[in-house]
Amino acid sequence: MANIKQHFGIKELELLSGIKAHTIRIWEKRYNILSPTRTDTNIRIYDNIALQRLLNVALLNKHGYKISYISTLSTNDIKNLIHQKFTHQQVEEEAIKQLKVAMINYDETLFTSIYQDLKSKKSFRTIFLDIFLPLLHQTGLLWQTKVINPAQEHFLSHLIRQKLYLEIEKNSVINLQNNSKTFVLFLPEEEIHDLGLLYLNYELLNNGYKTIFLGHSIPKENLITLKKLDKKLCFVSYLTIKPDDINDYTNDFSRDICVPYQHEYWLLGNQTQKLNKKKLPYGIKIFENINQFIQQIS
Repeated sequence: MANIKQHFGIKELELLSGIKAHTIRIWEKRYNILSPTRTDTNIRIYDNIALQRLLNVALLNKHGYKISYISTLSTNDIKNLIHQKFTHQQVEEEAIKQLKVAMINYDETLFTSIYQDLKSKKSFRTIFLDIFLPLLHQTGLLWQTKVINPAQEHFLSHLIRQKLYLEIEKNSVINLQNNSKTFVLFLPEEEIHDLGLLYLNYELLNNGYKTIFLGHSIPKENLITLKKLDKKLCFVSYLTIKPDDINDYTNDFSRDICVPYQHEYWLLGNQTQKLNKKKLPYGIKIFENINQFIQQIS
């Protein structure tokens, strides 16, 4: 347990909860919402219990409950109020915040408990798109600001990847119903962020398509060997940080694979924002988001 982060500064609480440090200080002074310890130099220090309480208080306050009222409630009363009163959207916000706590504490049991509760009420698609994706985005920001470390981010990604593999395994045993084309899912060299690509594989299998999942860091030259497998191949990538020059990459891909073999290449992810959308080469198609992709294959 020595590696688990047990204490936080007020700026870290601000980043995790979305509540400004100045507001946290006011809540402490006027309403005794939190009771931090202090260092010898009078710097506020908060533990995990304080973090979880603040996350819950922030959620209630955001949705109309006055801080003066919240301050009269016990920790259990606050939790019960959240479960009883909140809409699905608000419950999702609460889930994201609690999953952050699970990540910070390397708490797989808490993660699993939250996930199982969500799964009993929501589809996996809803959980991934409305909870996991926003969570991963926020986690990236927390990593950039050094509130969390890479090990915590990897811990969270591993748990989400586990759930994806389970759902993909369920769909892989379903009879293929759509043989209009075969999808080849891969990431270019040095692109290692594969959670988005795994989710696209889940959606394709869920819609009855045959897929060939190659994973990350695949040289373009290796893909040419697939040309004899199927006459209608559609390559798919979810690009987060690579390739550096995506316009050159797509031009080369179109020239070497799409044009000679009449294949397609579908692209999603942050890197697609760098593409010249007015002059896309032959066979290249861009999706602004995963929902567009789902509409295309459904």
